[in-house]
Amino acid sequence: MLLSALLWWPILGGVVMLLMGERSMGRPVAVAVAALELVLALLLVAGFEPGRSGYQFMEHIGWLPMLHADYVLGVDGLAVAMIFLTSLITLPALLCGWDAITQRRNQYMAAFLMMTGIMNGVFAALDGLLFYLLWEATLLPMFMIVGIWGGPRRVYATLKFFLFTFLGSVLMLVAVAYLRLNTGSFDLMAWQEAALTRQQQIWIFLAFLAAFAVKIPMIPVHTWLPDAHVEAPTGGSVILAAIMLKLGGYGLVRWALPVAPAGAAAMAEAVIVLSLLAIVYVGFVALMQLDMKKLVAYSSIAHMGFVTLGLFLPFVLARGADPLAQSTVAVQGAMVQMISHGFISAALFLCVGVLYDRLHTREIAAYGGVVNAMPVFGALFVFFAMANCGLPGTSGFVGELLVILGAMGANTGIAALAALTLILGASYSLWLVKRVVFGALPDGHPVAGLVDINRREAALLGVMGVAVLVVGLWPQPLIHLMSGTAQQLVLTAQMVRG
Repeated sequence: MLLSALLWWPILGGVVMLLMGERSMGRPVAVAVAALELVLALLLVAGFEPGRSGYQFMEHIGWLPMLHADYVLGVDGLAVAMIFLTSLITLPALLCGWDAITQRRNQYMAAFLMMTGIMNGVFAALDGLLFYLLWEATLLPMFMIVGIWGGPRRVYATLKFFLFTFLGSVLMLVAVAYLRLNTGSFDLMAWQEAALTRQQQIWIFLAFLAAFAVKIPMIPVHTWLPDAHVEAPTGGSVILAAIMLKLGGYGLVRWALPVAPAGAAAMAEAVIVLSLLAIVYVGFVALMQLDMKKLVAYSSIAHMGFVTLGLFLPFVLARGADPLAQSTVAVQGAMVQMISHGFISAALFLCVGVLYDRLHTREIAAYGGVVNAMPVFGALFVFFAMANCGLPGTSGFVGELLVILGAMGANTGIAALAALTLILGASYSLWLVKRVVFGALPDGHPVAGLVDINRREAALLGVMGVAVLVVGLWPQPLIHLMSGTAQQLVLTAQMVRG
């Protein structure tokens, strides 16, 4: 029942937080709930056996027999990695608002806890109806986090976020209902084995893609993300960038590609073009930003382009010396990129939050010479910016390198365009560092009075820094954990291509 505990324990903790009202013990209780959730996630990682085929920690309970829908949970390597990432990021997301959130603190933390449990359920669900309900449920806590504790334009940002994500999900509901009618079940395994024609698979894939592309987000349904980030509180941006964007990539791996592989193959070239547009075009857009949060938000879109690129490369790889190995490298790179981006984006938004808590502005022009007043913070900010542009030795380098290597088997042009992110990423990351961290401090500048990070902030950024270094210097355990998922996806692509 470990997976059920990871799903329901944070939700139960959130309910308790709501019942507590405004009692002062709310914050320690929330941290205790999140800490126990992290312990459960560690037990999940420790008990998972990467060499075993199929799903592990299976739970199957009858739920709605009249609809043939069951409460089915199970995980593979990718799901385990995503649940661990979610549980780890929850603590920094809660703690970064320790002093910044002064109104309705308990409700604020309750929203985070409930959203964490729901997202764990999304990663573990193996029943189509259960997955869809949990997928939709993730909207509500984030809607409240941005809409209640967000910035001046929070109403606009939340409505845009809700409309984009909800409309995409409506099409996914159509696909879920269609598969239920054709298979008589909501079971994922039954869907994968269904005898669907190529045309049916194309429509089903497009319906799933409509929902997952918004979450990732892919061009042209990406415009909600910068607005949501700018208006969200720091904790909201951390969860949004580190976890919620990964729901889209995970949905592709778990549902869209295995259920409709022929549809994925038919649309692979179009998705790859959109991925390259995200990597290149959005990289230039990031260079033009004057707001730190918007720059990091556009950077997230560009880096998530690597995820979709790596996932769809197996469907277009040329038959070279070893297409199976090249495809596996590309998919593994996409999965590592999902985890790596979770750590790096969370750290960058935490850094922006540290500065905003002190000067209450995110405008790049309002800063300069921060390292003179905050040397420890300045060093950490530079480190995470370097990781964001793929510095070797950091996690940002591993995923991008693997995807580029995999792309070489498909087309050198694709690989060259993908590699542009190393230049563009360095450009906007160094542009940000140069204007915010370095430079002389003129007399009377507000930055001169800043105080360096406290122990709580140093601990939060330190944990992120350790994670970025561990994955960057020793990625093999993470790759091994997710190897079964990658190999299964590659074999599915090879079978479709014959």
